[in-house]
Amino acid sequence: MKLGKYSIGVGDRFTLQGKAQLSAIMKANEKGLEITPVWNKSNREHIYVGTVPADTRNEADEAVKALNYKGAYFVDADHINLDTVSKYVEMSDFFTLDVASFIGKESKKEDVDAFVASCKKYMGQLQIPGIESPLNITDELLHDVAGKFLAATQQAYEIYSYLKKEKGEGNFITEVSMDEVESPQTPIEMLFILKMLADKGVPVQTIAPKFTGRFNKGVDYVGDLDQFAKEFEEDVLVIDYAVKEFGLPQDLKLSVHSGSDKFSIYPIMANVIAKHDKGLHIKTAGTTWLEEVIGLAVAGGDGLSLAKKIYENSYNRRDELCAPYADVIDIDPAQLPSIEEVNGWSSEKYANTLRHIPNHPDYNSNFRQLIHVAYAVAAKLGDEYTDLLTKHAEVVGSCVEENIYDRHLKRLFNL
Repeated sequence: MKLGKYSIGVGDRFTLQGKAQLSAIMKANEKGLEITPVWNKSNREHIYVGTVPADTRNEADEAVKALNYKGAYFVDADHINLDTVSKYVEMSDFFTLDVASFIGKESKKEDVDAFVASCKKYMGQLQIPGIESPLNITDELLHDVAGKFLAATQQAYEIYSYLKKEKGEGNFITEVSMDEVESPQTPIEMLFILKMLADKGVPVQTIAPKFTGRFNKGVDYVGDLDQFAKEFEEDVLVIDYAVKEFGLPQDLKLSVHSGSDKFSIYPIMANVIAKHDKGLHIKTAGTTWLEEVIGLAVAGGDGLSLAKKIYENSYNRRDELCAPYADVIDIDPAQLPSIEEVNGWSSEKYANTLRHIPNHPDYNSNFRQLIHVAYAVAAKLGDEYTDLLTKHAEVVGSCVEENIYDRHLKRLFNL
């Protein structure tokens, strides 16, 4: 089973925007691309919203049928581990193996020593084609990398082995995720992480490292763009080398998590993948939920009233809502508007404050990040929320489609 060169994860908290999401991708594909849609939803999101994996599968299948889409598509069990994977086996054909919590966990000394011994041929100055300066591979570096990542790659192997037994070899896409950690993985570390996975027989098809800089939910990248450009290109080149050197799948590519709305790095990624003719997987999960709230605000009347209610509840519960996302948000409470102020806003003012147009005078990244992590508020509203999404489906769907196509795909692929 192959993912394809370009793919995009379109998460959907409430499983109602599948057609709008697919419509945006089909619009891009009409320009000559082949972007594969992947509907992704994490275990945490299912728990918060009260959905089950079958809901995501049904959403994807129904969208594909309704729009007569003929290409490949997948359903991703996002950020699963050994404790949560079983409930996704039947409905998913893409599995994001989240092993970040195992980074740095101790491995047996003999396992570390065996891995280091297997890397002797790479010791010294290792030249990766395309990277200007050779990588300096020392015994100390190899012991350090093994100490950090052997346990994580062993966990990936155990999850993969379970899936292989349950679904059969070749019947699903394997992604390995190491992004939700404090320290980024360097290109050198990426090289030897890939060797570990290859040694263990994990046919990884996308890998999601932690990059330098801040990848906060729903807002632009914060960091040194030149450093990111160097790191991203070196990762691409390391993957190319690893595929040939370690026998990993030919379609192995980088996956960028929390990748939605990182507008300042989109041109960088676009240039690198075009320069080296490489693929990319990018996840844009939370922005669909934000566009639903924007759509309700734009609809006015009962939609705007509910959008204001969502903010009021989010504001009052912000510590609780932000806690699980503390590593991927930066909210200054002093920059959040008061509930009273928001209750006085027009549809236009609310939408412009939430919509991600960074140079717009009304845009407020603090407001946007709070709403981003507050989908549990809408989930608690139940039918009150979803009934209005259905009532205002046309305007909400147009917001979702515009966001994915105009603000994401056009920038990523120079359309």
